Amino acid sequence: MRKIAFSFICLLLTVLSYGQVKETVISSEPGEYWWGGVVAFGSRMPYLQAVNEFDLSLQNYNNQVVPLFVSNKGRYVWSDEPFKFEVKDNALIVRSEYEKINVQQAGSTLREAYQVACMKHFPPSGTLPDELFFTMPQYNTWIELMYNQNQEDILKYAQAIIDNDFPQGVLMIDDNWQKYYGNFDFRPEKFSDPKGMIEKLHTMGFKVMLWICPFVSADSPEYRELRAKGYLVKQKGSDSPAIINWWNGQSACYDFTNPDAFNHYVGLLRKLQTEYGVDGFKLDAGDNSFYDPKRIDSYKKDATSVDHTLAWLRIGLEFPFNEYRAGWKMGGQPLVQRLGDKNYSWGAVQSLIPEMIAAGLLGYAYTCPDMIGGGQFSSFLNIDDKGFNQRLIVRSAQIHTLMPMMQFSVAPWRILNEENLKIVQGMSRLHEQFGNYIITYAKEASKTGEPIVRHMEYSFPGQGFELCKDQFMLGDKYLVAPVTTAEDVRTVKLPKGTWKDDEGKKHKGGKTITINVPLNRLPYFEKL
Repeated sequence: MRKIAFSFICLLLTVLSYGQVKETVISSEPGEYWWGGVVAFGSRMPYLQAVNEFDLSLQNYNNQVVPLFVSNKGRYVWSDEPFKFEVKDNALIVRSEYEKINVQQAGSTLREAYQVACMKHFPPSGTLPDELFFTMPQYNTWIELMYNQNQEDILKYAQAIIDNDFPQGVLMIDDNWQKYYGNFDFRPEKFSDPKGMIEKLHTMGFKVMLWICPFVSADSPEYRELRAKGYLVKQKGSDSPAIINWWNGQSACYDFTNPDAFNHYVGLLRKLQTEYGVDGFKLDAGDNSFYDPKRIDSYKKDATSVDHTLAWLRIGLEFPFNEYRAGWKMGGQPLVQRLGDKNYSWGAVQSLIPEMIAAGLLGYAYTCPDMIGGGQFSSFLNIDDKGFNQRLIVRSAQIHTLMPMMQFSVAPWRILNEENLKIVQGMSRLHEQFGNYIITYAKEASKTGEPIVRHMEYSFPGQGFELCKDQFMLGDKYLVAPVTTAEDVRTVKLPKGTWKDDEGKKHKGGKTITINVPLNRLPYFEKL
């Protein structure tokens, strides 16, 4: 009887404690710095300034979130479930409704902390997204066509890529190609022969992806069918489908925690591939804020918001050509991630390197740094020579050049003069030249989980690189130092050793140098 009573008390205490917030205060050791949590906070990393409480379950700042923090002193924090965190008084404070989160000691460096966390919690799958993502530039029709996706202009855009001597790669047809959300037929008034269009694009040397989302227009036959089958998320406490607010209005939404709904959706995508020859999909939305369990009910009992994000990500595993902007965990999986849409500003340009570094430290090696110049279409409307800063897009293109992926959307030939267009075209060819090197490290990442874009502190611990945010290592061999300001000069901090720059000049490391960087130069240094 005593054993039964004791077991009952333990069970009761467990039940009573469930849902109570468990707080962990992590004070930094001398010289310790932390990275992690939110890809979009890359520019704040390492965390030196205060950060207001951030909820990984309902916020993502338009990008990926991961329940991981790593420090340059070999420590890390991980939880399988979402938690809240804040930075205050030189301490990282983590609050979880699920468990008491403990700090793990995994070594003495940032690299060791990441490697142990990676292999224990998100080991690499051994597979890659399609290699074309890494070896050739990508092109997205969003900025040029916006909601007017149509066959004639898509083919014109593709032909202009060739006419302006840019390498052919992946071509993504963006939002509004379909009749409405939840439907997967091309709009007949915009696409007279979609299968013929895709065949033509293939002949021109492109792979073709289509934008898709998990939403369903609520006044459609698809909505009625999916409602009857129970494939949509429901209003809290109701048997009716929930209507979710998102950037294109109000829609019903698939519930991919239901395996039958998941298989139904994948089947529709397979049909698209069979019928039209589509190569893959840009899977947009999936943001955790759409799935607040206080507002919806799910097929999976007690599903969290990020369970839905995770289920959406798993659809991409079915297709080697995929791309995501919102994510939860899934480090080491063959999914292409992209930084959230940026505006056209120097501040946005300066955020690219630290956010790409953050993505790598959170397990996302296969990441693209947004679209060149940013994904905010309003920046590229009504352009004239007086009000448009061409230098900024050239520098943006240079930052993309020696990243794992490089994506155009705004047509450089529309907005740049002949001289600047030639520079950007040269950058696209330089990326192509580095393709074999980049794919080598992408393949390594699929086995080891190591980032392709690496923080200087990750590669050279103890040499004073903890706060370096404007240069990075591409694999083991190349230090890349793009210009991220309006100036044509910058400083570069070289690690110990001997380095050869892009102009063939050798430099002794262990010091900081100042270099002149005219607009046509992308500085990078090879380790000898």
